[in-house]
Amino acid sequence: MSIVVEHEKRRYEILEKALDVFMDEGFEDVTFQKIADKCGITRTTLYIYFKNKREIFNFSIKQLLQALENDITEIEKRKESSYQEKITRIMTVILDRLEKNNRLLSVIMNYLLYISKSGYDPASRVLRRTVRLRHFLTTMLVEGIKAGEFMSSINVKDANELLYSLLESAAFRLVVLRRTSVEELKEAMELVVQGFVR
Repeated sequence: MSIVVEHEKRRYEILEKALDVFMDEGFEDVTFQKIADKCGITRTTLYIYFKNKREIFNFSIKQLLQALENDITEIEKRKESSYQEKITRIMTVILDRLEKNNRLLSVIMNYLLYISKSGYDPASRVLRRTVRLRHFLTTMLVEGIKAGEFMSSINVKDANELLYSLLESAAFRLVVLRRTSVEELKEAMELVVQGFVR
C-alpha cells in the first residue's frame, strides 16, 4: 500500500515541477528531458510515472476537472438548496478553482495557442473538456424553470452561454491580464443568476 501512496505522491511532485517547466518554456519547447532535469531525476525514471509530456499535461487537466466535477456533484445533490443557490455555488467553486490553478490555466492557454498555430481547432478541444460542466449548468437551469424558481421565459441555451462566458472571462483575466482575483466576476455572476429568478 505504501508503494502506491509513494508513487502517487511522486507523480504529484512531478506535476508541480512540470508546470514550472511548461510555464517557463511554453508547451512546444518543453521536452521530457527538461522535465526530468527540473525534477532531479533521469528520463528513464520519469518514464515510470508518465509516458510523455502530453500525458503529464493531460493528467494535470484531468486532476483539475475531476476535482471540479466532484465539487459540482456535491452541490447538485443538496436537496435543501434552491437552484439559484446551486448555480451560484457551482460558479463560485469554478471561479475559485480557476483562481487557485492559474499556473495550470496559463499552461493550458499556451497549449491552445500552440495547437491553433499548428492548424488545429482549439475550440473543439475545449468543448470536449467542458461538455459535462455545460450539461450541469443546463440541468440546473432547466430544473429551476420546472420548479418555478426561474422565469419560464429564460432561453436556457443563452443563459448557459452567458454563465460560461463569465468563466472564459475569468481565464482571460487571470492569464492574459495577470489579475490575481476574480471577485468582480463573482459579483457579476450573482447579478446574472438573480436575473433568472421570478
